[in-house]
Amino acid sequence: DTAEFERKVRPDDAACSERQASRPEVDRDTIYALASASGRSGVAVVRLSGQQADQALLALQGGSKRSLPAARLAALRRLHHPHSGSLLDHALVVRFPAPASFTGEDVVELHLHGSPAVVRALLGAMAELPGLRMARAGEFARRAFLAGKMDLCQLESTADLLAAETEAQREQAVAMMDGGPSSIYNRWRKELLGCLSSVEAVLDFGEDADLSDSIAVDVRRRASALRQGIQQQLNDGRRGELVRDGVRAVLLGPPNAGKSSILNLLAGRPAAIVASQPGTTRDIVEVPLDLGGLKVIMSDTAGMREGGCEVEEEGIRRAVEAARMADVLL
Repeated sequence: DTAEFERKVRPDDAACSERQASRPEVDRDTIYALASASGRSGVAVVRLSGQQADQALLALQGGSKRSLPAARLAALRRLHHPHSGSLLDHALVVRFPAPASFTGEDVVELHLHGSPAVVRALLGAMAELPGLRMARAGEFARRAFLAGKMDLCQLESTADLLAAETEAQREQAVAMMDGGPSSIYNRWRKELLGCLSSVEAVLDFGEDADLSDSIAVDVRRRASALRQGIQQQLNDGRRGELVRDGVRAVLLGPPNAGKSSILNLLAGRPAAIVASQPGTTRDIVEVPLDLGGLKVIMSDTAGMREGGCEVEEEGIRRAVEAARMADVLL
């Protein structure tokens, strides 16, 4: 039946544990990295994840001089260099013991003063602790995925939310993070598994020809409806892509039609040179805009005409190519 088929193809908790156990040794290292934006700020957050996270915190506190703070309660601690003993900073420390953490591992967050010098000193001190290494790009999220803390849609939505510049991008990323697309895909998967289990039943116990025919008709109907649902989801006019990457709008027309003036008006600054002489704009001038919460990449192009110089002709060629790739032509 469907439950038996799902048991065969869907990894259970034991399979997930086996997948984690088979990770390369380098993936089981305790990792650390700056989790907040780089540069000067009021607060900087450094995150550790792995089996040695608590031991690293003890070493930064001065070994046995201070006990570990209680789980999920912020505590003020003085952080010292593990070898020289010099004071690095006063920090708020929060522990998230496994498995109830972002990565499913022991996690420690250090909330420091957001000075580049403070962050640099702390990261340098952590590099001298045994069993710790700097995290690779996206490694915390990768460990969260391997631990079953998030699915691929939520993983992608996390990156989209961090990169969101407009309200539409934020809304789309939050909806994905909340499991909207995942629920649709899981429903498709469940329906597909039901069709597959019915086909398996016919193959294994198909002596009754009438029963086989009725099952085949039902599977065909369900598969057709599933295909139609998937096609409808795909035929959304690339809405998700346009929201995430931005709508490419190209200003196209003859010289001195006001294309550069429109671009400067929308940008709120003199992004393109405006002059009465025809052919002033040669290369493409792109300006990212936030129009009503939607990211729009507006491009000013060379005026379309014949008989220009070689440089102007190249500008016109680029304008035609940009128009070919545009989502909107103005």
